[in-house]
Amino acid sequence: MLDATDEILSFLVGTTYEYFTTDRKLASATIKQLEVIGEAAAHVTDQFKLLHPEIQWREIIGLRNILVHEYFDIDFDLIWNISNKNVPRLQQELKAILTQFH
Repeated sequence: MLDATDEILSFLVGTTYEYFTTDRKLASATIKQLEVIGEAAAHVTDQFKLLHPEIQWREIIGLRNILVHEYFDIDFDLIWNISNKNVPRLQQELKAILTQFH
């Protein structure tokens, strides 16, 4: 999950919304990494999820399901906002969790 957040944030460095919505490769790569995050979140144990309520597990998994099953109706405003607001926060939360294990 952390690697996928790193990928998304690296994709979007210096990118504008207008560019994001017109560059199909960039949008597709970002969406794929959001799917990866959601798929990984779906495999996290319930016990771990309970230990880390700061992560929006249900929303992450729900987004993955939307991206996979409703691909032709994807809201690029939503993807842009999630990628720029939620992903950086998720990245920090995941890093904080990982520091507990080192």
